[in-house]
Amino acid sequence: MNAIQHSVRMGVRRGFLESRQTLTDREDLFNYFVFPVIFVVVMFFMRDSKLPGVEFSLGAATVPSVLGASIVFSGMLGMAGVLAVEREDGTLLRAKATPNGMMGYLVGKVVTISISTVIGILLVLIPGLFLFDGIAPGGWTSWLGLLWVLALGLLATMPIGAIFGSLTTNARSIGLIMLPTLGIGAISGIFYPITSLPEWLQGIGQVFPMYWLGLGMRSALLPDSTVMIEIGQSWRPWETLGVLAVWAVIGLTLAPVVLRRMARRESGSSVAARREKAMQRIG
Repeated sequence: MNAIQHSVRMGVRRGFLESRQTLTDREDLFNYFVFPVIFVVVMFFMRDSKLPGVEFSLGAATVPSVLGASIVFSGMLGMAGVLAVEREDGTLLRAKATPNGMMGYLVGKVVTISISTVIGILLVLIPGLFLFDGIAPGGWTSWLGLLWVLALGLLATMPIGAIFGSLTTNARSIGLIMLPTLGIGAISGIFYPITSLPEWLQGIGQVFPMYWLGLGMRSALLPDSTVMIEIGQSWRPWETLGVLAVWAVIGLTLAPVVLRRMARRESGSSVAARREKAMQRIG
């Protein structure tokens, strides 16, 4: 086994270990449950509302949209937040100091965030299956569709999150990324059909992965009758594949370059300076 394979193997092991630790920590468990519980409660109160022109529960139709959005929030913001925090506390510097340490570190984070994303999806999907009828009517076809959208969604969001995390100066800057992401979510058809928005807002929403992840999840988990409320009355699977693939290529192309530059700038003095600034803000 060469050094790179060893780093990847250790990264995978580290990722599973970190995931296991989060499942035994009260604060991490709270973070796992709080947003899924909020979403499930909101969708429950929407259960008696119907999609426009379709006799299908708006609450049930919102379930796959929330799953798509959760990939963005977990994949992109999760990766950005972890890199910003661990860059500030010196974890990245320690990884840089070991041979192929950055590779092992990043592999570990990919594993950890992927697991947390899957857990978040299950915490919304499982209650949704009990609360609503008509979800995943295609059986195995529906579940396979969910899996390919999930896999491609993580590829499209985690590298972008790594770029943002590398560019932020401290963990508190993540709020500057979160606010625009929430704004994009508002025009991506999470809680209502995107066709109810003005056409110019629909165009902006379709630029970003969140809309396409929601559409991909809806195409996998909802009956074909609900396609009537989509743009062009079509699930547009090839467009979904294409847009998410483009974002994945952009992220996978730029992320290694940005991460290498960020790692080169890391030093003991830079970590100490960030800690001193943080202590001054606290004091």
